Amino acid sequence: METVIVIGGGASGLMAAITAAEAGSRRVILLERQQRIARKLLATGNGRCNLTNTGASLENYHGEQEGFAAPALSKFTPAQALDFFHGLGLLTVTEEGGRVYPLSDSANSVADLLRFALDKYGVELRCSCPARAIERREKGYAVITDEGRLEADYVIVACGGAAGARLGGVMDGYELLKPLGHKRTALRPALVQLLTAPEYPRALKGIRADGELKLLAGGEVLCRGLGEIQFTENGVSGPAAFDISRSAARLGEGGELSINFFRALSPEELAALLLRRRETFPRLPASELFTGMLHNRLGRMLVKYAAIPQETALARLSDIRLESAARAATDFRLKLLGTEGFDKAQVTAGGIRTAGFDPETLESWFMPGLFVCGELLDVDGDCGGYNLQWAWSSGRLAGRLGK
Repeated sequence: METVIVIGGGASGLMAAITAAEAGSRRVILLERQQRIARKLLATGNGRCNLTNTGASLENYHGEQEGFAAPALSKFTPAQALDFFHGLGLLTVTEEGGRVYPLSDSANSVADLLRFALDKYGVELRCSCPARAIERREKGYAVITDEGRLEADYVIVACGGAAGARLGGVMDGYELLKPLGHKRTALRPALVQLLTAPEYPRALKGIRADGELKLLAGGEVLCRGLGEIQFTENGVSGPAAFDISRSAARLGEGGELSINFFRALSPEELAALLLRRRETFPRLPASELFTGMLHNRLGRMLVKYAAIPQETALARLSDIRLESAARAATDFRLKLLGTEGFDKAQVTAGGIRTAGFDPETLESWFMPGLFVCGELLDVDGDCGGYNLQWAWSSGRLAGRLGK
């Protein structure tokens, strides 16, 4: 009987173990260094578990080797991933932007059903059992653990990345693969909060707004994110910020953020709205210029940013002043100081170089029988369920063991 060892009990490792065991007549052993499986999975989507995104495509993924993720994504699509989970009994809902969540709104539902599947297919789960080394044998591999030496015909490494240390993010996978000849790219935190000069974010802490967020360097737009923006004491968070965080981490200090709080309007159209506000409520103070359009605290901050005295009556504001306010609301600038670190990141950008693996199987080119999947590889996705879809797709592909 063939023996398969899967190292890592996160999303991709669980999928790989279940897939390998589904074939039957195999012994599948799943090693997890923590006391329980799926800890990072339980934290995704603020505990709701953004299971996948119905619109996931290659353009949502990043890495050194463009196109590497295509075979895995095409062989186990979002629709197929949902069929798999529905087959386990999971009920789901699809929200704006194609984001899919459990109907229960709880990541525990996903983790529980995966655990049931492990048991159904007879996977041997060994928690609190980290892998210390992988040794190549004449036939197959040996995995060294604190509990002893385990021999296997196949090994699937699914240890995850460096992100989210408090939830299990580790360097284990990189260290396990290094002696086997697999190198990694530079690692950077991704899907992580942006750090900015504190003056305005500190005053806006807790406010959420829809908008467009652009990352600028030397006046050039490097990338942009759309959607919810959340202000924190130290900067900017939320999906729009997460989408540009991989580039912000690479850039570091020295860039600039530009926020447009009225992405459906041009500055001229917004200025026209503000002119009508002046005509309708001429006696209102300037502090109320954006009332009804934005959060009150944010509106007052934009008036301050535009250098307009808060107490000035709207009737006394010139067209030029109103145009200045419109520019402030569509091009609100913040100095970038960098990003939070791996401990607060949801995903690792960078990883084991994909050039060392067959994209059609995820098997090592020079270590037959060794497979790698999930975040450990140099593939990371945008915010919105794309990274979990990569975990399911790559785990499914690796678990097929090239067959």
